Amino acid sequence: MGRGAPVEPPVGRWLADLGVEVLEHGERDGVHSWDIRLHGRRRRDIRVTVIVQAGVACVLWVHYAPPIGDSFRKTYRQLLHWNDELPYAKFALGADERLVLSTELPPAGLTLDELGLALARLLAICDLLRDESAHWIWPAGAAPAAAGAVSEVLERYAGQLGDLVAAPDASP
Repeated sequence: MGRGAPVEPPVGRWLADLGVEVLEHGERDGVHSWDIRLHGRRRRDIRVTVIVQAGVACVLWVHYAPPIGDSFRKTYRQLLHWNDELPYAKFALGADERLVLSTELPPAGLTLDELGLALARLLAICDLLRDESAHWIWPAGAAPAAAGAVSEVLERYAGQLGDLVAAPDASP
């Protein structure tokens, strides 16, 4: 018996269920993308693109920092250390030399909780590395105050993230 066509997971509905703000949604040649904005406990306004192609992959891609301007070697070394130290997440340089943070999820069997946990993990990593990467993220190197509501998705899955998540009152 042959296998049917891959089924597109209901990512748009899941994002709404997770309380995630969708900025834009697009589809081209069977590939769906959602641009979303999330807020960590220490870092706000984190732009993420969720890309899904049924039967291929679900990629979560954080627009981590603008194009780098410092010594490439120093930056590359730091990214490799983080890739080694942090589970389920990889840092890279985009085609425009922007720093990106990404994770991939298999589309087969993808659930709301797997998507939510992956988004929460990326948010927790952005919070964890906020101070160390401030010079890449903000041109003057000074991080803005972390005021305002934290994304619901982080609070929902924080208990499953272990040491990646700081206590809510530990933010500066």
